[in-house]
Amino acid sequence: MKALRDPQNLLADGLAAIRAQFQVPQSFPSEVLAAAEAAAKRSPTEHADRTAMPFVTLDPASSTDLDQAFAMETAGADLLLHYAIADVAWFVDDDGPVDREAWRRGATCYLPDGKAGLYPPALAEAAASLLPDGPRPCVIFTVRIAPDGGAKLDGAERAIVQSRAKLAYDSVRASDLPKEFEELARRISAAEDQRGAARVDPPEQEVERGPDGKFSLVIRPQLPSELSNAALSLACNLAVADALYAAQTGLFRVMAPPDERATLRLRHTARAFGLDWPDAMPLDAFERCLDPREPRQSAFMLAVRRAGNGASYEPYRPGVKPWHAAMAATYAHGTAPLRRLADRYVVRAALAVANGQPVPGAVADAFARLPAVMAKADQRDGQIGRAVIDLAEAAFLSGREGETFDAVVTDLGESGARIQLCAAPVVARVAAHGVEPGDRIRVKLLQADSERRSLQLQRVS
Repeated sequence: MKALRDPQNLLADGLAAIRAQFQVPQSFPSEVLAAAEAAAKRSPTEHADRTAMPFVTLDPASSTDLDQAFAMETAGADLLLHYAIADVAWFVDDDGPVDREAWRRGATCYLPDGKAGLYPPALAEAAASLLPDGPRPCVIFTVRIAPDGGAKLDGAERAIVQSRAKLAYDSVRASDLPKEFEELARRISAAEDQRGAARVDPPEQEVERGPDGKFSLVIRPQLPSELSNAALSLACNLAVADALYAAQTGLFRVMAPPDERATLRLRHTARAFGLDWPDAMPLDAFERCLDPREPRQSAFMLAVRRAGNGASYEPYRPGVKPWHAAMAATYAHGTAPLRRLADRYVVRAALAVANGQPVPGAVADAFARLPAVMAKADQRDGQIGRAVIDLAEAAFLSGREGETFDAVVTDLGESGARIQLCAAPVVARVAAHGVEPGDRIRVKLLQADSERRSLQLQRVS
């Protein structure tokens, strides 16, 4: 899980082993670096001058690969979101060295101690990134937000923008942002509630070592500024998805809801954390009641993320309505082209559709091939995320061998009972006979091996 952070670099050896196991690339081939350096020098020639518009960015303070900048204005009862997206396609030639390497990678790979980028730094953290150190080429999507939160794509153009400020989640002030910012975010959130969306924004997990040398997992919820900023990206992606679907083209992000068995496991997990989930309340309604500032509720949010069936990509198919259960809508990924390969093609298609032009053949062809490439990247990301969590859990319990813990059985399988510890966001397996999901048991920690990223537990009652 890329949400896990290790600010003190306490797990360096374990993370190095994960990088080696999953063959996370350490750098780019020299040919790719040279091509990126050359592309970074290109001067935009198809872009309108929008440098007078007051764009800003809002990201983690340390981020340098800035995909999005935004400006806003009022249009009667509606709000207009001018969402500038890095024009990666301007720098990356189809089937060139940079493009071929991006297709091999699929997405930026994140670990707590760093990342393996989709594109070389000369593009991702310089020429194509919407940093405030100079004008940058982009694609501006203008999204009209109605009073009820409905989002519609009003137009799209290639443009040059000049970001006024690189704002950070942990230090941004209301006066730094457009006056429409909070109202726009409120409208989008209200529309989600109206649709019955079940989007989960899990907190970050940080690994800390105390004075006694023991590790602990500290859960930190996302900041309000981060959640509000996510609403902008959501609105743009929803509007782009609707425009592409209406034009009978595109690549969509789809996801089925958790199945009955996964939902039952989650009910047992909620019980383990002492959360009151009424029997008649569906999962999406319960999620909206959760407070990420409360440790047990935030841990449950992480459990929901793990329990989902997983999202995937699907190209437009006649007669099939693409659907994302968590968003309760037709949805596309188009706002992070510096970090996801698919987004570059969605942006190109939306730019063409919004201007009444045919979608380029290279883009239409890519839509058929991208699901497999993105699925491979998602699978790798999931495997790495699971390995990182296993490492953190083992480090967290290291030195506590011999202690006993209360737990709840959440599922049964060939490798034993899956359990959720009641006092920590730790999921493990234990040999346990004669138990059913939902049963409370006590387990003894026999071994916590950070090197092998494994826990060995024994049922004691």
